[in-house]
Amino acid sequence: MSYDTAFRFQQAVDPSALSTLTSAVHGLSAAIEDCRRSGNAAETDPAVLMLARHLGAVATANGRSDAALRQDCMEAISDLRRKPMLVTLAYRGVAYDADAKKAFHSEGRKALSRLAEALGFERSEFDIRSSPGGIAVSGEIILHSDELYVSMSCGGFSQNGEIMYRRCNGRRDYSGMRNHYAGIRELTKPGVFAARLCRDLGLAVPVSDDRLVA
Repeated sequence: MSYDTAFRFQQAVDPSALSTLTSAVHGLSAAIEDCRRSGNAAETDPAVLMLARHLGAVATANGRSDAALRQDCMEAISDLRRKPMLVTLAYRGVAYDADAKKAFHSEGRKALSRLAEALGFERSEFDIRSSPGGIAVSGEIILHSDELYVSMSCGGFSQNGEIMYRRCNGRRDYSGMRNHYAGIRELTKPGVFAARLCRDLGLAVPVSDDRLVA
């Protein structure tokens, strides 16, 4: 059965329907895939070459110079480097992206470990566990002590990721008391967030930890 249809050639001859960058990229990708399935070389296929040139024309029609676009890219790189990876991952989402989910869970466990330290917990006084869930969700990372339950995820409680925390009665208590919520960015300042947890839940503040002064 041949997958080589005339459609990609028709689009290449008249690409007027591919008027946006997204549609032009899709048209080019579909043509390359059609070549692959039909056993043709995409690098020399006339339809692929014409659609690639059309994509370039659509991108050039933006009107901005290469120098301006390069500067925007450099500024975006600089901005991303200033933001903690955990926050960036939470805002972009990790569903259907195994590598991003793995990084989210790794960074989440580190963040909750720093929170436990800011709370003055000894290592034997808390557990940190994570559940990745299915491919369509971020899963959750949990900090659980005898009095505190903290769960974090992205795309679950809110669109951009959120922390849920509550007081509990032991590490076998999975329902606990009233839920409280905070944004994922709170974890970038573990001392400040620890003080908030203590205040909201009536937990004892570890007075020896000067990081909670803030």
